[in-house]
Amino acid sequence: MHYQSILTPYETQTAIGRLKRFFEDGLGKTLNLHRVSAPLFVEPHTGFNDDLSGKERPVAFDVPGAGDNAMAHIVHSLAKWKRVALQKYGFMQGEGLYTDMNAIRRDEVLDSTHSIYVDQWDWEKIITREDRHLDYIKDTVSAIMGVICDTQDYIHDLYPSLAKNGRSSSQFDRSSPQFSRSSSQLGRSSSQLHPQSSRKFSRDVVFVTAQQLEDQYPNLSPEDREEAFTGIHKTVCVLQIGSKLKSGTRHGSRAPDYDDWQLNADLIIWSDVLNQAVEISSMGIRVDESSLAIQLDEAGCNNRRELLYHKMLLGGKLPLTIGGGIGQSRLSMLILKKAHIGEVQVSVWDEDTMCECDARGVMLL
Repeated sequence: MHYQSILTPYETQTAIGRLKRFFEDGLGKTLNLHRVSAPLFVEPHTGFNDDLSGKERPVAFDVPGAGDNAMAHIVHSLAKWKRVALQKYGFMQGEGLYTDMNAIRRDEVLDSTHSIYVDQWDWEKIITREDRHLDYIKDTVSAIMGVICDTQDYIHDLYPSLAKNGRSSSQFDRSSPQFSRSSSQLGRSSSQLHPQSSRKFSRDVVFVTAQQLEDQYPNLSPEDREEAFTGIHKTVCVLQIGSKLKSGTRHGSRAPDYDDWQLNADLIIWSDVLNQAVEISSMGIRVDESSLAIQLDEAGCNNRRELLYHKMLLGGKLPLTIGGGIGQSRLSMLILKKAHIGEVQVSVWDEDTMCECDARGVMLL
């Protein structure tokens, strides 16, 4: 099916600006967060950069003006930097910060929802030790989903064409590998699994642990478990990601030194346009001294104990926090009913993707 965006390119640009301002104001008020400036790059010896799964290479460059052998790494995310900033800026318990995070992930596999350019709202909040439990993170996820729904209502009031019910003119054939990951393990196409319709996001989040997903779908990959479950429930939060499951495998890769693997979460929303699950946010209650030591050992990363950030944390010098990232481009995609992340951000794409988008009527910025 030939794709046709509901909004014109200029309407899209205007809507993105309004969406971002409305959402970050709502996020700040809901979670008691204050906006701060954030780094684009950090020094590698600090350990502040997010290592993601541990395989991704940061973009690195020398800084001659900062001294001999001075180097800087473009951030992958600000998961660790934020925690230090909370202490440095004098935030108190129950208060937090949010910031516009811009990153480059050079090793990202490109598709309709993944780009080497990452833009997200990074946020972090100081909590008490008594807050370190699953109910606290569930309440936080539900609060964030409420802000997302409020933002969708606001944008759809401004652009009524986005709020039309029934089959959307933007629904997209995702048979091309340039637009989505393979769903061959499902045994049938995802369009058969999940009938398409145009609906508002649900404020009711369905929570499930990574182990429960494995128990329910033992023969599927972690990605396809999320796809199948979200196709049914539409708004899903996967909990407890990182530790080995009963099968001996892991539900995706998680760095051992920011989220507590027993207290983290991924918020996933079903896209009617793409007919697939889209992760919109990753968050978690952060490691304390005990869980950091356990996870560094389990991940075979004990060499990180000598980095500045890890020394501060293991020495009890950093506050207990909860935090995460919320994808700006992905949220814009979902609310504005776009078929490709390149419609809401400027990045670099391979020739096949550009040709495919051109043939399907998708305008990449």
